[in-house]
Amino acid sequence: MSATTQESKTAFSVVNEEPLLAHWQGHRNLTRKMIEAFPEKDFFEFSVGGMRPMAEMVMELIAIAGPGLQEIIEPGSADFKESFEHQNKKENILKKWDEQTPVINELWEKLPKEKFEAEHTIFGEYKGTGLSHVFYFIDNEIHHRAQGYVYLRALGIQPPFFWERD
Repeated sequence: MSATTQESKTAFSVVNEEPLLAHWQGHRNLTRKMIEAFPEKDFFEFSVGGMRPMAEMVMELIAIAGPGLQEIIEPGSADFKESFEHQNKKENILKKWDEQTPVINELWEKLPKEKFEAEHTIFGEYKGTGLSHVFYFIDNEIHHRAQGYVYLRALGIQPPFFWERD
């Protein structure tokens, strides 16, 4: 491969930012359905094999999504706050979840294409390209949703089908 060809090859020759956002929001829709499937008490208390209760994992996902994008745009501008007052009410966590959706969309619009390819340290600790961070946000959500699916099945509840992302 010539140097010219190599220089013009970017992350977006494979991944386009608009379909990537739609893909991520599809996963977020599915994760929301999974959260809704939990009985209130079990969402905050049930765990298997020493894993955290689902509410704690979801608060982590909320702490990463919008704030992580903000960190890619402007390093040092967001804090990683993994917990917040929810009064043990799933509706309060779902409200925070829903508040993140337009934040993600708005930040995505402000995210210059070159930020996807540039190296960033987010939350003062995690190094990678903007694109690798976004993939981490998505992969981490899928990982925790899978744990939630195990919990739901252990509780005798059919989780939403993984392909139902709308």
